[in-house]
Amino acid sequence: MSLIPAALLFALYFYLRHKDRRMLRNGVVLVGAVYFAVLALSELLTRWIPGFSLLVVLIMALVPLAILVLAAALIHNGVVMMRSEGRSLGNLLSLILGVLLLVLPVLAVLLVLTLNAWAIGLAALLFFLCSYFGVVFVVFLSYAVAYGRMASRVKPAGIVVLGSRLIHGQVPPLLRSRLDKAVEIYEQTTPRPILIPSGGQGLDESRAEGTAMAEYLFTAGVPSDDVLIEDKAINTEENLKLASLMFSASGHSGALVAVTNNYHVLRAALLARSLKLDAEVVGAPTAKYYLPSAFLREFAAVLVEHKWLHLLLCLPFIALTALLVMAVLAQQ
Repeated sequence: MSLIPAALLFALYFYLRHKDRRMLRNGVVLVGAVYFAVLALSELLTRWIPGFSLLVVLIMALVPLAILVLAAALIHNGVVMMRSEGRSLGNLLSLILGVLLLVLPVLAVLLVLTLNAWAIGLAALLFFLCSYFGVVFVVFLSYAVAYGRMASRVKPAGIVVLGSRLIHGQVPPLLRSRLDKAVEIYEQTTPRPILIPSGGQGLDESRAEGTAMAEYLFTAGVPSDDVLIEDKAINTEENLKLASLMFSASGHSGALVAVTNNYHVLRAALLARSLKLDAEVVGAPTAKYYLPSAFLREFAAVLVEHKWLHLLLCLPFIALTALLVMAVLAQQ
């Protein structure tokens, strides 16, 4: 029965989440728990409903169609991103993934049909690596969504607003949503916390993000005495680190809440934990068309930050591919 491992994994998930919700391993346990729960439900329905196993087979047969639909949706999203946000690599990620979902299966079949041992090995390696990174992405996405929906457990003494690119020196909608969320938390907290808009000046920006963000907060009615401007940070890690140092140097203490967009919460939380900050991360709404590429960009960043771990975990697949190639060569 799959019900027992499902129950044990769910219990472990809630324990680990209570202990520290800012860890990606929680997502691994959550996905494992859901997997066994689905198996358990399938086993029960197969016993109770005649012909349910045939329905499962039919659903599995529709998986290729689902992949085609997903690929089409990603390509369409990529086109929308190009028109709305420009042609940067980050904005093209959903388009690139959609094309790969169409091309890679065809490439794998063509490689196998050559009957060449090395080509078959390459096809097998593509399958293994795509499967591995597909599972890792499901873990990342599942826990990013779960973490983003968790209510903050802390009463913040400070609120760090993570910066993002200005447009013509002004706060664009993406950054505005972060600031609006920060003001909402600020107004709901007593005593009032310190607000720390954080962001330096990029090469394509006319001024520092922190300065423009502070102006927006003042316009929203936040007193200047409740705002500390951090205008040096160039990435998320520096946003958290420099804002925390400024918070402490100004004589304040207590828990922090960092505000960013919902697609960015998990990576920001992982960074806050690695910096040993007493900080949780809260997400602000993001335009729906922006989310696919944004989540893919965050996933790629997490992979890079843990590249040696993933390389180590991929070694068994490389070894298995080598064994397959040797077996095919031995038969030729």
